[in-house]
Amino acid sequence: MLNEKLKNHNIILASGSPRRQQFFKDLGLHFEIRLIPIKEEYPPTLRHFEITNYLSQLKSMPYLEELKDDDILITSDTIVWLDDIALGKPRSDQEAFNMLSSMSGKTHEVITSVCMRTKNYQKTVSNVTKVTFKSFTEEEISYYIKNFSPYDKAGAYGIQEWIGLIGVTKLEGSYFNVMGLPTHLVYETLNDIVEMQ
Repeated sequence: MLNEKLKNHNIILASGSPRRQQFFKDLGLHFEIRLIPIKEEYPPTLRHFEITNYLSQLKSMPYLEELKDDDILITSDTIVWLDDIALGKPRSDQEAFNMLSSMSGKTHEVITSVCMRTKNYQKTVSNVTKVTFKSFTEEEISYYIKNFSPYDKAGAYGIQEWIGLIGVTKLEGSYFNVMGLPTHLVYETLNDIVEMQ
C-alpha cells in the first residue's frame, strides 16, 4: 500500500511522542526519528488551529537545510481548546489538576496540526475533535495525576488512559486525533505528496 508508494522516499518523524511513533508503525510506514528541540512559543494573537499550524511549522524549521531530495519531514503539534483558551502540556501537578478541573463536565476541542515538508514543498493539515467529559470529583482527578503521566500530554490527559475510560461521555471526530495524530489525514496527505512527484 502506502509504504510501497513511498519506497523511494525517506520518512523523517520529528517527534518524541511514543504514541505518534506507534501510529507510524501501525500505518506500516518505514521511518526514522530525528529530534531537534525547539522553544514552543507562538504569537499571542493566534487562535485555535492557527496555534497548532504555527507550532507544527516552527518545529520543522531546524531541519530545512539538511533535507535531501527524497526526504519527507513530518512535524506535529496538539493543543486542547477550552473557552477560547489554549491548554498545552502541564508543568506541575497543580497545573494538571487545574486543567482537568476546568474541563470537568464540559466539551472541549482537541486540535492537532501536521506539517509535511519536502525540499521544495510544504503542506500543513489540521483536525479538530470535540470531547465531552463527565463531571470529575477531586479524588478522581488526583488519582489520575498520581498514577499516570499527564506531563507530556496537551490538556493533561490521554484519552486512551483511565481518565478517558471513565470520563469521556461523547466524542465528535477522530479518536486518534485526540491521541495526537489524525492518522487518516497523514495517510491522505502522504498519498497526495507521492502522486504529485
